[in-house]
Amino acid sequence: MTDDHRSAPRQRVLKGGRIVINDGFSTFQCTVRNLSATGARLKVAGIIGIPDSFDLVMDDGRKFACTVAWKTEFEIGVHFA
Repeated sequence: MTDDHRSAPRQRVLKGGRIVINDGFSTFQCTVRNLSATGARLKVAGIIGIPDSFDLVMDDGRKFACTVAWKTEFEIGVHFA
């Protein structure tokens, strides 16, 4: 069992979204795997080219300014700014 140090509980979700950089000129498709009031876990095709801060625009219209907390080859954990 892993220790959960998050300040807010995460809810499992499966929602589409886009990582938006360069004032909207560049986007990366992603899937939001879990979500809380303070952050999210994103599944991506690959992390190459994704900076340490970006906007997350979800398919339902919600938008979050994000800072990367951790990343693996195909997943990114973010804090909402």
